[in-house]
Parts: sequence; C-alpha cells; structure tokens
Amino acid sequence: MKIIERPIYLSRITRQLNRGMMLILVGQRRVGKSFLLKATSDWLVQHRPNANILFIDKDFNDFSFLKTAEDLYSFAVEKLPLGEENYLLIDEVQDISDFETALRGLYAENRCQIIVTGSNAYMFSAEIATKFSGRYIEVPVRALDYDEFLEFHDLDDSHESLIKFIQFGGMPGLANYKFDEIPEIKAYLQGVYNTIVLKDIVAREQIRNIAFLENLLQFVADNVGRLVSVNSIVKYLKSQGGKVTNDLTSRYIKAICNAFIADETVRYDIHGKRIFDLISKYYFSDIGLRNCIVNEIPNVFGSIELVIENIVRNHLLVLGFDVYVGVLPSGEIDFVAKKGEQTIYIQVAYKLSGKETIKREFGNLEAIKDNYPKYVVTMEDITGSLKEYPGIHHIHLRDFLKTSF
Repeated sequence: MKIIERPIYLSRITRQLNRGMMLILVGQRRVGKSFLLKATSDWLVQHRPNANILFIDKDFNDFSFLKTAEDLYSFAVEKLPLGEENYLLIDEVQDISDFETALRGLYAENRCQIIVTGSNAYMFSAEIATKFSGRYIEVPVRALDYDEFLEFHDLDDSHESLIKFIQFGGMPGLANYKFDEIPEIKAYLQGVYNTIVLKDIVAREQIRNIAFLENLLQFVADNVGRLVSVNSIVKYLKSQGGKVTNDLTSRYIKAICNAFIADETVRYDIHGKRIFDLISKYYFSDIGLRNCIVNEIPNVFGSIELVIENIVRNHLLVLGFDVYVGVLPSGEIDFVAKKGEQTIYIQVAYKLSGKETIKREFGNLEAIKDNYPKYVVTMEDITGSLKEYPGIHHIHLRDFLKTSF
C-alpha cells in the first residue's frame, strides 16, 4: 500500500528528534498514526543512513516474542548499542506488558530516540502520564485535512471535492471506497465509531451505562458548535427520560474527549484576555464520524453551517493553533486562533443571506480594535473585501482550507 507521508506531521516529528524527549503520537483511532510511524522510519532510513533503526510493529507475529518489559528492554539493548545513533519505533506498544518500565530504562540510559504509538485506552491513563512526566512530548495526529483529502483520493481542488469532504470527512480508510458506495461508507464509519466507543471509552473508563454514553455522544453530535454546559446537557437528557447526574455527565464528557472523538473549545474574553469555563462548545475530530452519528451522510445541509464551522476549527488545529470561542461585550466571535505571537479572528457562515447576516459576521469582527487578521469564511461564490468593513477578509471555505497562515 502506498504510504503518503503527511509532511506537516512528519516535519513536527523530525524537528523533535534527538532533543532528549520521547515522542508519543496521539489522536483518535484510525487517523493514521501507524502509517505515520512507518513514514518516520522511512525518513530515518533516507536521512540517517548510518543510524540503527529498530521498528517494532506488535501487529506482526515477527515480534510476538516481545511480551514483557524485560523482553523489550533486552531486545532493544541487543539491537541498539550505547554510544551510537539509535532510534526505537514501536507501534501498538501497549501490547507489551509494563512497557513503560522498559521505555523509562532506555530513556535513562540515553540509549535511543523513542517514538511510539498505542491504543488510547492504554496510553493516556494518569498512571502512565505520571511515570513519563517530563520525559515525553505528544505529537497530535488528526484526520485528513482538505489538502490531504484531495491527495488521498486523487481529486482536483473543486467545489465537488469540497462537498465530498464536507459529507464524508477525512478518515484515511475512506480511500478504500468510492464515494457512491454510501452503505459501505456508513458501515466503515460506524465500525470506527463502535471501536472507539467500546475500546477507548467503555474499556478504559470501565463504563457500565453504555446507553447513556451513546445518548451523550448523540447530543454532542447534534449540538456541534453550540454553547452547552453540563447543566444544560443533564437537563436535556433528563427530559428524554434519562437518570443522570452532573458528576456522571462530566466524567463521560471527559472520557469522550480523552478518546479524541470530540473535544472542548472554551471561551476566551478578547478584551480581558482570560478564559471562561462552565460553558463551552464541542466539535468532532472528524466531521464524517459526526455526520454518521446523526445520520447525515450524504445529506449534511440541514446543519451545514455548524458542519463547516467544525471543519474550519479542525483546519486551525492541524496548523498548530490553539483555538477558542471569542467573547465580546457585543457578541461572539466563532474562533480566536493563537500560535506564538500570531492571532487570527474568524467568523463562519454558510452564506451571507442578507444585511443582518453581514452585519453580524462582519460587525462582530469590526468591534475588535486590535490589528490582528480578521476573516469571514463562507461558501459564497463571490468573495473579497466589503467597503463597509475595510480590513476584514471575506474568504471562501475552499481557499481558507488551502491557506497555511
């Protein structure tokens, strides 16, 4: 199978090599962490020809003898002599009992650069985070961005390609399907969703009330991009006959976020430069999974504005921004994106359907009195600046998703 390198992630990995930290690839299940690890191995072979590279893939029987931390440590010591340039890459590291003990030992000896992936159900417990504390860097890996989607499916950049991306999302496994194979695509996405729920949420958190978990996921999917609180979620689910509490809901929401299927975007006071809690927005890591949960494949247009808002937010995360919901006395800014000294303000709308919509989207941005870039992202055929709102960029979603900022 052809390996597409995904250079934005490969670059983040290679820039961190040999800086004294273990690298752990994290992200939702099936977004391509294993393929990225193999691409990293191929990069090392090409760019570090004199290095010792040990690639362990626990899905293969060739490494079935590695069962314990002692097995892993002894094998790595045999293959990676001290004092040489060594790289240890392990896929599905959780299949080795007490693997963290071996990794800590190899790290302490400064024997090798360690790069691993693993199941979310095992890799991100508080216990492992404590054992690795100060010794590792997480490299988040996300579903395909729009440019990657075009490459994976061998598509030209067009309106039709964008619609496919909006409908089906960016799970790499979709490359095995044709876009008119709707039942098969739904079955694939449902399978990914079921695996995440059962292995990365239920198993990890030892959840018993699976029906409540699925109702909660349905609520989050239905309310992508809407401000919600734990209280409002509990009130809604109780109205549907559920017996829930705030503590249980908070625990389950945290479990959902820990599995990377969806995550929280908190509010940020633009003038006061502070974070608000209690009320947040939630977005899905892959819009295709969200559309599958709410049965909107292929017809997403009933919630198109929220869907493209989710897509805009994911693009910003792929680019390495921290993303917040902006709060002003006069209203809300869909996204405040920050990366180092860089800040971008963004409003998202499907269409500028009238003067009131234009006033809301452009006017809220106009109320921000600093000089950071401001964008209104839509799917209008005609874009560009409006004379009434100088300095605010009106950009088509396709162009926005192809911009690196």
